[in-house]
Amino acid sequence: MKLLMEFAVCFIAGMGAGLGTGFAGMSAAAVISPMLITFLGMPAYQAVGIALASDVLASAVSAYTYGKNKNLDIKNGFVMMIFVLIFTFVGSFAASKVPNSTMGSFSTIMTLLVGIKFIFRPVMATKETMACVSPKKRLLQSALCGAAVGFICGFVGAGGGMMMLLLLTGILGYELKTAVGTSVFIMTFTALTGAGSHFLIGGMPEILPLILCIASTLLWARIAAKFANKASAATLNRATGVVLTVLGAAIFLVNIFK
Repeated sequence: MKLLMEFAVCFIAGMGAGLGTGFAGMSAAAVISPMLITFLGMPAYQAVGIALASDVLASAVSAYTYGKNKNLDIKNGFVMMIFVLIFTFVGSFAASKVPNSTMGSFSTIMTLLVGIKFIFRPVMATKETMACVSPKKRLLQSALCGAAVGFICGFVGAGGGMMMLLLLTGILGYELKTAVGTSVFIMTFTALTGAGSHFLIGGMPEILPLILCIASTLLWARIAAKFANKASAATLNRATGVVLTVLGAAIFLVNIFK
């Protein structure tokens, strides 16, 4: 019975995380961690480590799919990634200097709001409008947005994927497919760094949940990324919005039962 429960929770958590990653560049940690903690009673640090490990391959395969379809800005994505990593440490340091506050709901609220935004205010930018921005301006925007995302992630501890998607589409003016492709490219390396540090500090987690979560997340991320790259802009906006809204609501309900 315990084995069946473990399989079901990991599969469902991986499905939610994979769909969120493939459609919207969402971090798997936002879905997998609360599921493992709530339904399997797993220690939070171990659950986050498994979620980050699941994120690595899911984001990598999604980035490959988006890149193959020319929906990935590697140059500016790399710049943003460097600033995300640097300012995550800055945000973590700043957070250690202020009183503790309850910020666990940040990622859930962000997911819900971004999902609703994509349903009612879709991103209709095109590659042509993206090309109108000068390379120097785009590079500066990437650095500033990377710094903002990194600081918020380090300070709050969540919301990186959603923040990146929001800034890439809202501030940098990316069309949705390129925004998601660039986001998952960045998340591949940030998740790898996070997973590595978690395993080095806390040791290896339970192997079965780790394998099940990685496999399920990878499978659904691949399915979502393939669908997203073939869909029209309008369909992708609606699909992304629905997936994020449902996931945000589901995470909120899971957190209630903690």
